[in-house]
Amino acid sequence: MAPRRYGYGDDPSQFADLHLPAADVAVRGVVVIIHGGYWRSTYGAELGEPLAQDLTGRGYACWNLEYRRAGNGGGWPATFDDVAAGIDALAPAAAEHGLDLASTTALGHSAGGHLAVWAAGRSGLPPGAPGAGTPAVPLTAVVSQAGVLDLAGARELGLSGDAVENLLGAPEDPERYRLADPMTAIPLDVPVYAVHGTKDTTVPLSQSEDYVEAAASAGAVAELVLVPGDHFAVITPGSEAWERIVALLDAAADAADPGLPEGPGSAGAPS
Repeated sequence: MAPRRYGYGDDPSQFADLHLPAADVAVRGVVVIIHGGYWRSTYGAELGEPLAQDLTGRGYACWNLEYRRAGNGGGWPATFDDVAAGIDALAPAAAEHGLDLASTTALGHSAGGHLAVWAAGRSGLPPGAPGAGTPAVPLTAVVSQAGVLDLAGARELGLSGDAVENLLGAPEDPERYRLADPMTAIPLDVPVYAVHGTKDTTVPLSQSEDYVEAAASAGAVAELVLVPGDHFAVITPGSEAWERIVALLDAAADAADPGLPEGPGSAGAPS
C-alpha cells in the first residue's frame, strides 16, 4: 500500500510518510524512522524509505520523518522543533487509522540516531527549550543505528567537517550545546540500543560506546550491539546488521506490549 503523507508545518521539509502493513496484517508496533546525513540538507527522508518498506512487510507501521536540516532552514532550533513536532504529529495520524501507540520505537541512523535519543529525553528538557514539554507520542524505546550520541565528543573530533557546529552554530553558547547533547539527558527512562558496525569509518564506534557506558553507569537501560559492516550496513535491508536491528525492534515491541505475539527474531534479541 502506498504511504500517506502528513504535513506538520508550512515548510516543504515538514512532513512524514505513514506506511501501513496490509489491511489483513495485525500491526506489531509503530516505528518512527529518522534519517541521518550529519543534519545536512544534502540527505533526506528517502534514506528511510527502504527501511519502512521492509518493516511494513513484517507488520510494523512506520512514520518516516522529514525535518529541516542545515542548508534548508534547519539548525538550531528549527531541526529540534521539527523533530519534536513531527513525532507529535503521529498522534492524530494514528487516531485516524486506529493505530495503537503503546509500542512506539524511534529508529534513527547516524545524525538521526542523535535526534531519536534526544527526542526520547524531551520530557526532561527545561521550559522554553526546543522540544520541551510533555510529548504527544511518548517513545517506548530507541534503536540508534551508528548514532552520533556524544555531541561534545563529535565536536571535538570535528566529525564530517565540523558538522556539530554547522548544526548548532554559536560556539560561544554552551547552553544550546548542552541541550542538544544526548549525553546530558542521561539517564533516560526508556531503553536505548546503540547498534554500530564494526567497520564504520563515518561515525566512530566511540560515539555509541561512550553513550552506553555513561547511561548504564547512571542506571539506564542501554546496550551496545556490535554488528558486521560499515556505516550503511545498518540501513541496508537484507544485511546481517539489518536483521539484528529487526530483532531489537521485535524485542522492544514485545516489551512495550507483552500481549503481542513474538516475532521470529525476538527471543533474547538484546545482547
